[in-house]
Amino acid sequence: MLQGIDHLVIVVNDLDQAANDYTRLGFTVVPGGRHPVGSHNMLIAFADGSYLEIIAFYREARDHRWWSPLEKGERLVDYCMQTDDLQGDTKKLREAGVAIDAPVPWSRNRPDGYELKWLLSLATGSHRGVAPFLIQDVTPRVERIPQEFRHVNGSMGIGTLTLAVEELSTVQRWYETALGAAATAFTDDMLGARGIYFTAGPHTVEFIMPVDRQSPLADWLRVYGPSPYSATLRTAAPDPQLLDLAHTHGANLSFGV
Repeated sequence: MLQGIDHLVIVVNDLDQAANDYTRLGFTVVPGGRHPVGSHNMLIAFADGSYLEIIAFYREARDHRWWSPLEKGERLVDYCMQTDDLQGDTKKLREAGVAIDAPVPWSRNRPDGYELKWLLSLATGSHRGVAPFLIQDVTPRVERIPQEFRHVNGSMGIGTLTLAVEELSTVQRWYETALGAAATAFTDDMLGARGIYFTAGPHTVEFIMPVDRQSPLADWLRVYGPSPYSATLRTAAPDPQLLDLAHTHGANLSFGV
């Protein structure tokens, strides 16, 4: 069963600059280390068990799943879901129509030299970034995720992840199959859109499509295609600061209830 969001992926050009900018926004940013596939990351961990992964490349890696998206601009680009049954949930998503690979081993070397290991089932092709990728830890999860949860801006966790899509029926089938629960429909007049959402653990994942030609989602889809659009973060701060896109490196992040 899908347990909630494991992490959101924000791809950037310069990792150190992004880490400095997120620190200025009041986040506690912790070096994550290097993947052997050419990427390195910084992590922002939350008390709800989720985290933000800020990722960049330390060498050319054109075959990396996030290299091509970065060429269109820095932004929130993908998301990973926790599961207590990697094989079973991979099979469910595949049977529901998701193009998703069988689990494969991945690793990262932390700055202290410790090698973290896990298994990933990766959504592929046009489903990448719309369907989740799934993770199962080999080394303990607590060693993969920094245990520094206090942030000056009061961030406590991820609230809602919003994904822009061109139609809803496909993703509705994916998630209803994976979660065994019906979607909840909603409309968003400010965005000129309608959508559906699901709850997994403490998190909400919503899919939204434009119904108004002037919707900003229409422009987003023209430029980036179906993909993560925004995320809200829960905060304990009574009057949280706004998160400037220039400092979030294109990631549409905001604070919500």
